[in-house]
Amino acid sequence: MLVQDNALEHSAAGEQSNAVDWEAVYRAELPRIYNFFRYRTGDSTAAEDLTATTFEKAWRARMRYRRNLGAFSTWLFSIARNVARDHLRRNRRPLLPLDELTEQADKRVAPDVAVEQEETIGQLARLLCELPTREAELIALKYGAGLTNRAIAQLTGLSESNVGTILHRTVQQLKQMWEMSS
Repeated sequence: MLVQDNALEHSAAGEQSNAVDWEAVYRAELPRIYNFFRYRTGDSTAAEDLTATTFEKAWRARMRYRRNLGAFSTWLFSIARNVARDHLRRNRRPLLPLDELTEQADKRVAPDVAVEQEETIGQLARLLCELPTREAELIALKYGAGLTNRAIAQLTGLSESNVGTILHRTVQQLKQMWEMSS
């Protein structure tokens, strides 16, 4: 069962606080949060740690979430963005464990194809690290977390059309960078 923001329920007393089905939220949002961090850091171990930190912070701050101010997933991604910023500030150098990036490659692929995939993944990771912070974050939210332009706009405070424009230009920039590096 896919769970979106319907994992929230009003309390029986009609109070301002919301009860959250944390198990359902965790199942629904974990892959998106993890993939966001994977795109931002290029490191699966760091992505796992940062995902755990995000859910821990959300759990501790659960009484501050207000349903009337926004969707739960938006609130959760706001926390994830802050966790990513803190992590990237502490680790100013880009993290590029290429051996970990290639773990995702299909083990049934022929060795020559696997080497080519490894090189492609490594090159893409290097190019993503060269992007400005805002553009890298938008790429991670769009392609890592799978968010819509509207959801990204709500998270970032940009207009939906601005998000689309920046993403389009960034993808075009990545294509040019790819061609120049090949």
